[in-house]
Amino acid sequence: MTDANNLISHLIELRNRILRALLSVLVVFLCLVYFAEDLYHYLARPLMDVLPENASMIATDVASPFFAPFKLTLVLSFFIAIPYVLYQVWAFVAPGLYQNEKKLVVPLLISSTLLFYAGMAFAYFVVFPLAFAFFTNVAPSGVTVSTDISSYLDFVLKLFFAFGVSFEIPIAIILLCWTGVTDAKTLRAKRPFVIVGAFVIGMLLTPPDVISQTLLAVPMWILFEIGVIVGGIYAGKGVREDDEQENSISDTHNPS
Repeated sequence: MTDANNLISHLIELRNRILRALLSVLVVFLCLVYFAEDLYHYLARPLMDVLPENASMIATDVASPFFAPFKLTLVLSFFIAIPYVLYQVWAFVAPGLYQNEKKLVVPLLISSTLLFYAGMAFAYFVVFPLAFAFFTNVAPSGVTVSTDISSYLDFVLKLFFAFGVSFEIPIAIILLCWTGVTDAKTLRAKRPFVIVGAFVIGMLLTPPDVISQTLLAVPMWILFEIGVIVGGIYAGKGVREDDEQENSISDTHNPS
């Protein structure tokens, strides 16, 4: 009966954490929805700045002028609320973690959030201007570039997500080294494969041009090197600390 009560209490807490996370997104959305059109205009600026004279974006669907800014505001609300959402995740799993795991998880949550934001900022301020300038300049003669606002939104959101996730590479490497799955020496030996893989991923996740591919692949390589350096400090540390924690608990329950 106790196990059933514990399961129910955990499910109730999980429900409450999810509701709080959703509520945080809703609160941010309500604060931003009034500025939905301004937010979309700001998002479209990298493309608008490089469009030919007298060219503009278009809406091919009747409801696009409403739904595109609405969708952008909703997605942006989630991105802004990510720190609080991750806090709810942390608060739910923290009671089941060892003390050494708690010390590592908090910095990783903070750094992963900042890296995700950094990836999105890099895409907006560096990749978008170069990529859109390339696309508009290679348009065939007689073709007017007029992008649909919904298609543009879907395109940039994919790039935001791709760059945000790609900038999480150091976090993944640190976790792999900390848990003992691999170490810095092994990762350095695989550097040539990582570089090739970075360019392949850049080719798959970005528009079909060398500029965008390189602008994703090079930061991924740099972040890999940073992850290897930091991961070398934590190599196997999680396994050792877990063993020490278990030995300490065992000694406490079985005193000599």
